[in-house]
Amino acid sequence: MRILIVEDDAALARGIAASLRLSGFAVDHDPTGADVVHLLRTAAYAAVVLDLGLPGRSGFEVLREIRRAGFPIPVMILTARAAVADRVTGLDLGADDYLAKPFDPAELEARVRALVRRASGQPDPILTCDALVLDRSGQVATLAGKVLPLRKRELAILESLMTRAGRVVSKERLTAEVFGFDEEISPNAIEVYVARLRRHFGETGPRIVTMRGLGYVIEPSRTGTGP
Repeated sequence: MRILIVEDDAALARGIAASLRLSGFAVDHDPTGADVVHLLRTAAYAAVVLDLGLPGRSGFEVLREIRRAGFPIPVMILTARAAVADRVTGLDLGADDYLAKPFDPAELEARVRALVRRASGQPDPILTCDALVLDRSGQVATLAGKVLPLRKRELAILESLMTRAGRVVSKERLTAEVFGFDEEISPNAIEVYVARLRRHFGETGPRIVTMRGLGYVIEPSRTGTGP
């Protein structure tokens, strides 16, 4: 899934981005909050991590702008302001969570994962399809009890498909959720990762079906049929 970081401290933003990428997220960075609404309209973000002390404007103003534009996206405020009044203001303006600096990266990752799960209507970190089990918290996939050696990008695509099991997910949607703006993407990148997942599943796992011109759908395996 894709996360937008709104943070003016470049070093801190790089650290947060690196931490979230290790958890399998694609990450983009807006240092001022001036482009938030535009970015949310052009990319499929799963959550926003928002600093309050932005240059030229308050993070509260950015949050208000997000909600007035009608975006239901989860927003986690990340700030050095620890006063109760600030937390109350942020939550009343539509924030979903609040984490004070300094913070532990592991807690940030866990809170972001929880926000994304709740927003998708699937708060349970465990997803299943046939004998395939994906632990979104631990970033581990198992098939019939055996751990699959999946890379971060493969896990991200698998999560996107499994959260919409039985429904078609377009190639464009997968690309938007898995890759950041600053990443170079080959034209057939999604096809390559889907092919790798199919090889890992073999004959015992679920099928990833290609819907020509539409995208991909993951569904239970069927004896005697191929992907």
